[in-house]
Amino acid sequence: MVMSTAVVFDQPRQLSLRELALASPGAGDVVVDIHWSSISAGTERLLWEGRMPAFPGLGYPLVPGYESVGVVTQAGADAALSIGTPVFVPGANCYGEIRGLFGGASRTVVAPAQRVIPIDAQLGERATLLALAATALHAIRGGAVLPDLIVGHGVFGRLVARLTLALGGSPTVWERASERLDGAIGYPVRDAASDARRDYRCILDASGDASLLDTLIPRLAPQGEIVLAGFYSAPITFAFPPAFMKEARLRVAAEWKPADLHDVRAMATDGRLSLDGLITDVAPATDAAAAYRAAFDDPRCLKMVLDWRSPQ
Repeated sequence: MVMSTAVVFDQPRQLSLRELALASPGAGDVVVDIHWSSISAGTERLLWEGRMPAFPGLGYPLVPGYESVGVVTQAGADAALSIGTPVFVPGANCYGEIRGLFGGASRTVVAPAQRVIPIDAQLGERATLLALAATALHAIRGGAVLPDLIVGHGVFGRLVARLTLALGGSPTVWERASERLDGAIGYPVRDAASDARRDYRCILDASGDASLLDTLIPRLAPQGEIVLAGFYSAPITFAFPPAFMKEARLRVAAEWKPADLHDVRAMATDGRLSLDGLITDVAPATDAAAAYRAAFDDPRCLKMVLDWRSPQ
């Protein structure tokens, strides 16, 4: 029997580190020793606060996390991965009665080999950002034009901006928090009040703020598009007349697809996409409770990563 220490959300705002028995690996599975797992300040925060909308597989207790990096330590007969391969793991569901809606915040996971992807070991803990980068790329790809305004300069907004630049765009970023105004590479970051422009062709919201549409719609060019790329716990509403006058288009961007993940992996490996400077905090997994609070409550923390390599 494979055992693992994992982060468990027992109830909203109740976290424990627990020793869990993992499902027995099958012929198509791999066992991965996790080195790093990062904390999502979007969906995981909603889970932590108990505000996550109804979603298949949602319930407590559960193991969070869908941004994990580790090394294959066992491989089934049908698994096309070798022992020792560094891999990105977008979550796992291997905890029996403990829900694995995401399931990546664990010292060891069992997952289908086809679900994990090999990575360049030199990416290290930065490879935990691949799922978020893939989500950003998926949001960009769904439109006819590249975003020229990005709302929010957290990690997700920065990845959208870097990918837009890599694809030939020239974005502007809006940010209200003074702690997040710096760190731009090749694009301006400003407060909305200092920006008089009202002809953006594509505005991509990376903030997850459901109340922004009445601010964004008047900033569109005629027939411009707003991309809802965050995860919204509140209903989306907007005043109709400004949207009518602009003939505004709204698009919802869902999570990444396998092709997006493979493409951002290639871009990060060959240097077209830099993942540098986005992880601001690394904490031992034994300090998970404090790390989760910092990830959700400290505006200076862009991205928190748990290090599972330290002794239990």
